[in-house]
This record gives sequence, structure tokens and C-alpha cells, in this order.
Amino acid sequence: MLITQSVRFTYNQANHFTFPDISLSAGSDLLVLGESGVGKTTLLHLMAGLLRPKTGRITIEGTAISDLRGKKLDRFRGSHVGMVFQRPHFIQSLSLEKNLQLIQYLGGNSQDYERIKSTLNSLGLLSKMKENPRYLSQGEQQRAAIALAVINRPRLILADEPTSALDDKNCYRVVKLLKSQTRSTNSSLIIITHDQRLKSEFTNTITLVREDSLKHR
Repeated sequence: MLITQSVRFTYNQANHFTFPDISLSAGSDLLVLGESGVGKTTLLHLMAGLLRPKTGRITIEGTAISDLRGKKLDRFRGSHVGMVFQRPHFIQSLSLEKNLQLIQYLGGNSQDYERIKSTLNSLGLLSKMKENPRYLSQGEQQRAAIALAVINRPRLILADEPTSALDDKNCYRVVKLLKSQTRSTNSSLIIITHDQRLKSEFTNTITLVREDSLKHR
């Protein structure tokens, strides 16, 4: 489903990353751990097509996302990749429902009111559909961010530090919600984080380390 091969990214001569190869089948989960500065968010942005690798190849569903450009890349990402961030991103002038309609449109899908209702209902947010996201609690905003990520039934969900600002109860709740949402559509889930609490929730885990630390092992 997702394959990365010999991926390397360079910001400048002193700031560069070499990432391990990843092969993730449909419906599988992966936890990517690492401390600050090891390139976790860079890797997520590469897999989402927001950055282009200096070397190597990234394919999703057999399509080399690293080769796509412009509107083709935007359309592919909108329909195949969902993203969850530590701090949810909404269009604050729109209701939660309108935010979800916008994501459907950007993914090349027609408005599906029943899909919006069923997604919000599964996340306990149906009663908040007409509300502005700024008035939701932190926990509700995080669940709304999951709704944005899964509304188009993407094949891959990428979550960047989705639990690091949450207490234990909400941390494990968000992980369970992410897993249940991805299982319902047979999607793959990758969580990138430094949050060690999540290790107990995943059997498939890799840990990123600094290149200079590898050289001294």
C-alpha cells in the first residue's frame, strides 16, 4: 500500500535526513517514534507529498507520489491521504459541517451529507455539526480533526503528534478512535510521535535516530 525506498531529504548541508525503508500493507498500523530533531515531521510531509525527497521513491497504492506535480498531486493527496495534526487546522469562518464539505470538494468528491453525518456520529460530534470549530473543546477539536482526515475514506491516514498535548485518558481515546476509523475503511494508519505512551498500543514500530548517533554506535 505504502512503500518508501532509499528516501533522503536535505534542507541544507548541515541538516539532512536518511530514512529507513517502509513497507505497509492496506489496513495496517505503524508507529514512528523519535525525539525532536530526527526528522519525524519531515518524513510525514514526504509521505504526504508536501515535500519531495532528494533521493529515493515513495509510492501509495502503486502511484509514485514523489513524481506527481501541481493539480495531479493535490487531487491524489486529497483522495488518498488524510492528515491529523497536533493542533487541528480548520477554516474558522465555517461551521464544522462546511469544513467537511470543503474537504470533500478538495478531494474531488461530491457533497455527501450522509457521510458527514455518519462520520460525526461515530466520533460523538453529530450535535456539533453546525457549530464553529473555535467553540469546540480541545478534545472535540481533536475528534473533529480526525473527521477531516477520514471523511474522504483515504487509503492512508498520517497523524503528526496527535496525542502529545493530551492527558492519558484522551491520549488513548484518540488512538482508539484513529484505529476504529481506519479499520472501518481498511485504511492504513501511521502515527509519528515522541509520545512513548503509544508504544503499548502498536505492534509495528520503528524508531528514528540521528544520523550522527548511528555513526558512533
